[in-house]
This record gives sequence, structure tokens and C-alpha cells, in this order.
Amino acid sequence: MKVLKFGGTSVANSENILKVENIIKKESSQKIVVVVSALHSVTDQLIKAAEQASNNDDGYLSIIKTIEEKYLNLVKELIPILEQSAWLSFVKKHFNDIEDLCNGIFVLGEFTGRTKDKITSYGEFLSSNIIAARFKFEKLDAVWMNSADHIITNSNFTNAKVDFEATERNLIKYFEENQHQITVVPGFIAKDHNGNTTTLGRGGSDYTASIFASLLNAEELQIWTDVSGMMTADPKLSPNAKPIPEISYQEAMELSHFGAKVLYPPTIQPVMVKNIDLRIKNTFDPEASGTFISHNIKISEGEEQQVAVGISNMSNIALLTLEGSGMVGIPGISAKLFQCLSYEKINVILITQSSSEHSITIAINEKNTFNAENTINSSFEDDLKLKRISPVKIESGLSIVALVGENMKNRSGVSAKMFGCLGNNGINIRAIAQGSSERNISIVISEKNIKKAVNVLHEEFFESEIKQIHLYICGTGNVGSKLIQQIYDQNKYLQENLLINLRIAGISNSRKMVFSDQGISQNELNEKLENGEQASIKKFAEEIISRNLRNSVFVDVTANAEIPKIYETVLKRSINIVACNKIAASSDFEKYKSLKNIAKNHSCKFFFETNVGASLPIIGTINDLIRSGDQITSIQAVLSGTLNFVFNNYDGSKTFSEVVAEAQKQGFTEPDPRLDLAGTDVARKILILARESGYPLQFDEIENIQFLPEECMNGSVDDFYSKMIQYEDHFKNILDKAKKEGKILKYVAEFKDGKAKVGLQHIAPESDVFHLYGKDNIVILKTLRYSEQPLVVKGAGAGAEVTASGVFADIVRSI
Repeated sequence: MKVLKFGGTSVANSENILKVENIIKKESSQKIVVVVSALHSVTDQLIKAAEQASNNDDGYLSIIKTIEEKYLNLVKELIPILEQSAWLSFVKKHFNDIEDLCNGIFVLGEFTGRTKDKITSYGEFLSSNIIAARFKFEKLDAVWMNSADHIITNSNFTNAKVDFEATERNLIKYFEENQHQITVVPGFIAKDHNGNTTTLGRGGSDYTASIFASLLNAEELQIWTDVSGMMTADPKLSPNAKPIPEISYQEAMELSHFGAKVLYPPTIQPVMVKNIDLRIKNTFDPEASGTFISHNIKISEGEEQQVAVGISNMSNIALLTLEGSGMVGIPGISAKLFQCLSYEKINVILITQSSSEHSITIAINEKNTFNAENTINSSFEDDLKLKRISPVKIESGLSIVALVGENMKNRSGVSAKMFGCLGNNGINIRAIAQGSSERNISIVISEKNIKKAVNVLHEEFFESEIKQIHLYICGTGNVGSKLIQQIYDQNKYLQENLLINLRIAGISNSRKMVFSDQGISQNELNEKLENGEQASIKKFAEEIISRNLRNSVFVDVTANAEIPKIYETVLKRSINIVACNKIAASSDFEKYKSLKNIAKNHSCKFFFETNVGASLPIIGTINDLIRSGDQITSIQAVLSGTLNFVFNNYDGSKTFSEVVAEAQKQGFTEPDPRLDLAGTDVARKILILARESGYPLQFDEIENIQFLPEECMNGSVDDFYSKMIQYEDHFKNILDKAKKEGKILKYVAEFKDGKAKVGLQHIAPESDVFHLYGKDNIVILKTLRYSEQPLVVKGAGAGAEVTASGVFADIVRSI
């Protein structure tokens, strides 16, 4: 014999019931018991009608009418027309009874648990009768049996306890006397010893099926629902969740206890005791294998075995903490705490206690917080007066996330992996509990982080294929547009070779900004950005934080001085930052240091390699030297591709103004070339290199030797070009002087003995700086290890393409 249970969605309408019928026909080669729920949402609607009646609201009549129509339509669609009259009358009679009950509630203004059980029993009673009738008309050897006449319980209405001995006698007797192939029974409902209708509580129909399977020693229990088995995570939170092929009873119990809604813990108990296999199947995909739950699942200790089987979560949790010096070494404190909660029928979901015995923390359902606080403080009133114990502390707005798997006890580092990936995504853990079986690690976190946490854990433990990275990009200018194109072009390679997927989840320019959790595709980017909302860097940061997506990276490819003001806020949410914007790293030293410390303390990355030398590995090289114990003693560098291009091309054949204009045309300069020519940009770069070398240098300590006449610095960009023409002799004299010495002009930054300076220098042919062409940069590092022969980093140090590639490299490194 097999027992098959079909939930509310499986019997929600005639179309679904016909799917159930096809499943039954395939299974009916042996005897089966079919347990059915009420039509989808009917139980909730019946309760709502009764509650409205108790509140003197006659709206209950329309609710009852709506439910009645649903069942009448079901009869018309499932029962042959010549047989419909009797069944329509059957439905109407019972809805008259429901209305009479609600009328009584309306008059009395009272809705008791006993009445609630009576009213809610009609949902399963009616659906099971109609389905059984349909089977009979289809010539199936089916019979309807009222489970309420055979399942005996106590009188704890709405959550009755089963008398298994009496129930077993009734079921065995019935099935000895009735030999039909198919027995259709209503789930959820029972009767007490006095014949009053009772119900079996949450998951009651599943429990009914489990009781039948257990007491009749069924071969297998099948739970048919609207998903293809237990999932590795809640698919509503994690779109990449997948069915669990097989799982042990113990693992299933752990998952169901902490919120996996496919099963409820009481359901599993009767069949688990009898070692009866349980299978969860999908009514709408019956060929899918579903999830097989058994005692006979083999737990492998091999490295290839999955560490965990699933992640479950439970929302609306509150933490209650009882603490005080009067608890240390005093026996009975825990017993007293749990006893007072038991009196109030408050279920404790999770417990954790400090090793010092100074505090006990429990997790309960948030709706019980008020009663729990009152009963605990009342029970410990004397201790509170003597200040041996503090009043109970309450934290609400929390959720529990549990990682479950038998294999966790066979593998080291599971907790470290779990906490590490959560910490790297800025998810703070409020409480931790792990059973001695080591098959469950439960954590309490803020409710707002639940989706992020589930996805982070699912990605870490179940998605070895691709890691999703969410990028938020500020800036769509020369560098920004090149970076975006590189991301789209290179993403397939990253997926195939590095197992990461870069998803542009948000983008902003100076006018508009747009967001998409699922990523903005290349062909829709321009249109979406054009139609986006008004750009605001503050709102952009707020949106990133409120979306709270895992593995987020904020990318600043601007020179905007306002954007670095949000860095601190972003870093404190453990969001990585990649910036080619030099403002932050060259700001006040304390601010620079603070940002680096915040990143370190919040387990995230703050990378700005492209601040100096575009994509050249200059900052990274200095970092590696310092980390390995070396010390930078001096730096000589040409750090402006713009200035190098200008002075490589200014040979007297063209005016200085024409050479600068050409540099601007090719995209080597800022929109205002004076920002480059004044040496401010170079000064910032040498400042950053000095700081990364370990020296607390400030910007105003850098000596900046100007070569531009003061008059060139005033007015507009057009005025600047006009002034340069007027001062052509000045620039020509600088060039001629260098030529007479057999040298060339280079704009050089130097750092030595804790001091830095930038300015135009005459460079001799024997210098490493002499042979530097086009827009190339060079950095010459002398260290304790590289004292005689310096370490030289040389290459293209300007241009949108190479700068974008440097930002791209930082993004990949930050992951």
C-alpha cells in the first residue's frame, strides 16, 4: 500500500484535479490511500468569514458565497451532468450549515477554537467527497472514507494530539473490512473521544497522510505539492535553488524545523519511526524525480560529497536575552526560564548560552514577544529587584538561517566558510547555535539581510559553477564607456575560465541613473539610462545599500569630487570599491587612512590601482614589496601620460599650444588641460605612491614647480589656448635650454627622504626616464632590496582603453 497526499494547490481547481486523477490512475495498480486538502486558500477564507462574523461584520456572508461558488463550479466541471443535481445539493446543504455556524458566531460575538475546528473541517470534507465521486465516475475502484471517524484525538482544539492506539484500531478494522483499490480521505480533520470535530494544526493534511502510512505500514508516503521536492533554498529568495534528490530523515527534520515549508516536522515523525520512505513529488511535473527521504541514505565521507543538503530560513524572529551575575553557577535558572515560557505556550526555536553562564539567549516567534517579556520578568521578579538579573532584553526584526547537512560533521572548515562569506558581504550575525550532531549550523541575522544571506550561502555551498558579481558603475565618459564595453565583451570568458559573472546592476552618469537586480543587458543599456531617474550620488548609494545584493562592487570611473564622499558609507556595508578617481586616496591623510581601515574592518576591498599609471601594476607592486618586508627608499617617476605625450611631441616644429590641443583631441588630457599641465594630477599620484609606501604625507607638503605662466591659469579653456600662443616664446626657451645641454624635457615626480616634489626637468640620455615615448609612464623604485639596480615599471600610462582595463583588473581582484 502507498499513501499519496495532495495539497491545496494540487486540488485548487478542476484542471489541477484532473492532473491528480492521471497520477492516481498510474499508481492504482496497488492499493492506495489518497489524502486531499481543501481547495487552495479555502481554509483561510473560512477563518476570515468566521472572524468577520465574530466582529459583527456581515461581510462574512459574501465570503461564504464566494467559497460556495468555487465548490459548485468544481462539481459542474468534474461530475457528469446527469449526476450533478445530487452533488450540487450536497454542496449547498453543507454551505447552509457553514452559514448557520457563522450566524451563531455573529449573534454571540464569539469564535472559539472548537467552532473554528468545525468550520475549517468543511474545506477538506467537501473537496475529498467531490474528488472521490469523480474517481467513481471514471470507473476507478474508489471509495470515500471520513478520516474524522477514525482518527481520534484529545480535545485540544485547533492543534489536537492524536490517540495513536485508538486510531490504529480503527484504521486496521476499516481496511480489513474494505478492500477498494483507492480510498479517498480528507486531511487535517479528526474527532475527540466525545465525537467533537478537531483539527491537527499546521501541516495537518500532511500529518493525516503520515498517520495513515505509519499505522497501516505503507510501503511509501508520497507528498504531492507544487514544487519538485525539497529545495536547496527557498526559491522565492534564491532563484538558483534546486531540488534535493535525496535526503535523510534527520536532515529533513532540521530543514523543516527552520522553515522549509514543503514539510512540517510533525509530518515526518510517524513515518520516520516506522522507517517508511517518503517521497515529495510535483503534481505539475509528475515525471520529475522529486526528493526521496529515507533512513537508508548513504552518507559518504569523500571530498566530492556535498557538504550541505540545504538552507532553510525562518522570519519574524525575536531574540530574548536574560543576563546577570546572579545566574552564574546557580542551578535551575534555565529550567525556570523555559518553564515560564511553557506556561504561556511559547515555543523556543533556538537557544544559545555563554560559557560563563552569565546570559541565556533564546529565539521565539516575534508575535509572542510581549507575552514572553511579561512572563519572564514576572518569574524573575525577586532577582530583578535585587539586581542579580537584568530585565529581559529584546531584539526584533530578525530571521534565522540554517545550513543543514549530515556531511558537515565529516568536514573541517564548514563554519569558517559559512561565516566568512557572510562577513565578506557585510551580514552581521546576532546569535549562533549548532547541535551536537553537527548537522545544523543556525544563525540569527537581521530580517533585511535574509535574501542576501540565503543567496550568499547558496552560492558558496551549492553553486560551484558561476559566482554572481553585482556592479554599480558611476561614470559613462571615456573610461566608463570603455569599461562597460570590456565587461560585456569579456564576460563570457570570465564565466568559462574564472566561474564569475559580472552583472551591471546599476549605472549612473551626471544626468541619469538606472538599476536592475537581474543586470542591464548591452542592447538595452543606452535606452534604460536615457529613461532613468534623475542622477544623485547620495540616492545612488542609498539604492545600492537598500537592494543589498551579494558580492556587490561600487566602481567610480569619474573625477568627481562629490562621489568619494559616499565611500565611507559604502565600505561600512562591506561593499567593495574600485576607483580610478584619485580624490579619496589623495585627500587628507587621516581620511585616506580611515577609508583603508574601514575596508579592512568590514572585510571588503578598496582598490585604486588606476590612480597611478592607468593599468600599470605600480600600486600593486609597492604593496607586494611592503607586505614582503621591503622598504621603499626613493621613487622617481613620470606619471602623466598627458605631459609625457606633450613634451615628447614638442620639438619646436609645432607650437606648444598645438601640441596640447593634439593631446586633448586624442583623449590624453582632462577637458580642461590645465588640470594636467599644472602638475596637480602628478602631485596627487606621487602622494598616493608615497602613502602606499608607508609615509604619512599630506598634499600641501609636495613641492610643485610650475612651468606655466600665471596668466595661463586664468579664464576659460579658450582663454588658456590664447594665452599659450602669446607665451610661445616662453615655452620655446624652456625647450631650447634643454637641447643645449643635450637633454630632453620630462615632467618628473620624485620622492626621497620623506619629501616629494614634481616639476619639469632636463633629462640626460643615460637616465631610465630618457627613453620614454608617447604616453608612457615610468616608475623607478629603489628599496632596501633594490638599492643598486632599481625596480622599474614602465608602459602606457594614459588612455581610456588601458585605464578601463586597469579598473577591470581591480574589479576581478576584488572578488
